[in-house]
Amino acid sequence: MGELRLMKGNEAIAEAAIRAGCDGYFGYPITPQSEILEYLMAEKPYEKTGMVVLQAESEVASINMVYGGAGAGKMVMTTSSSPGVSLMQEGISYIAGAELPALLVNINRGGPGLGTIQPSQADYWQSTKGGGHGDYHLLVLAPASVQEMSDFVKLGFDLAFKYRNPVIIHSDGAIGQMMEKVVLFDPIPRRTDDEIKKQCPWATVGKTPDRKRSIITSLELDPGKQEQVNLRLQAKYRKMEAEEVRYEEIACDDAEYIFVAFGTSARICQKSIELARAKGYKVGLFRPITLYPFPVNPLRELSTKIKGILVVEMNAGQMIEDVKLAVSCSLKVEHYGRFGGIIPTPEEVTENLISKVIGG
Repeated sequence: MGELRLMKGNEAIAEAAIRAGCDGYFGYPITPQSEILEYLMAEKPYEKTGMVVLQAESEVASINMVYGGAGAGKMVMTTSSSPGVSLMQEGISYIAGAELPALLVNINRGGPGLGTIQPSQADYWQSTKGGGHGDYHLLVLAPASVQEMSDFVKLGFDLAFKYRNPVIIHSDGAIGQMMEKVVLFDPIPRRTDDEIKKQCPWATVGKTPDRKRSIITSLELDPGKQEQVNLRLQAKYRKMEAEEVRYEEIACDDAEYIFVAFGTSARICQKSIELARAKGYKVGLFRPITLYPFPVNPLRELSTKIKGILVVEMNAGQMIEDVKLAVSCSLKVEHYGRFGGIIPTPEEVTENLISKVIGG
């Protein structure tokens, strides 16, 4: 069993990065995720493992440092919060277009604009639909606990290198700031330069079969060749959709109605299940863990056994679009959300399920 600690979600991400063998972190402080950079600076992993920790001059600079590190086959990451991630979108698109592995973390805060420093889930579209330009996808992991904040760092790096694609941990200020017990995984040694060259022949430190130095770019001026690049990317996304869907079902075996929620909202819904069942309603929870690829088929199968769905999000209704695409148009699907950093209570969620779905 790994080491047990009491940690904030943000701290768990930072510690997991060190233990995962991360080569470099490049970031810029912004509430509510600044503890990630602060923790890394305090731990000084560059003295223990050789991991580079650098506060860049801006979010734009940090994502382009990630681009450079990823191009060299290094295990690199950045973290930010909503408006900071907005500034990174061009760089994220470049990284996706160049097919490079990188780990990104978005600890959502309310918007639009500068908004609030309180928790939100309003960046769902930004993460799942590709906030930058072009037909690309990030693989999106949505933790619902501090434990998953830690676990998903290692998983995120594994998936990023498996698919040569950026992976984003899509969380929110509540999970980033809350403290829970975490079982930390054992440290993984950083790869040597020779191991990187062997594992990443596509990187700038490697060589192509004709012995020429590898060149990283997302530029292709020939339309026919650029179309082939896009077709290759789309084939990769279909492979993700076939192999990387993750979700959790809670109390769904006998459920007649379900909540669909992720992250903090999913935690709230677990208590709402208890409240609803105490009132005599058979209610369960379907929690997407991968927001992309969205668990379409499992939700579609479950939807054939129920009478209605309440989608619960801390936004105006973003994931509900994916839910409606997954289920029959005849099934009643409603939404309940709060804004401005207000977290809905289990009582509110239960009342809205009864009024909008069960009694509607």
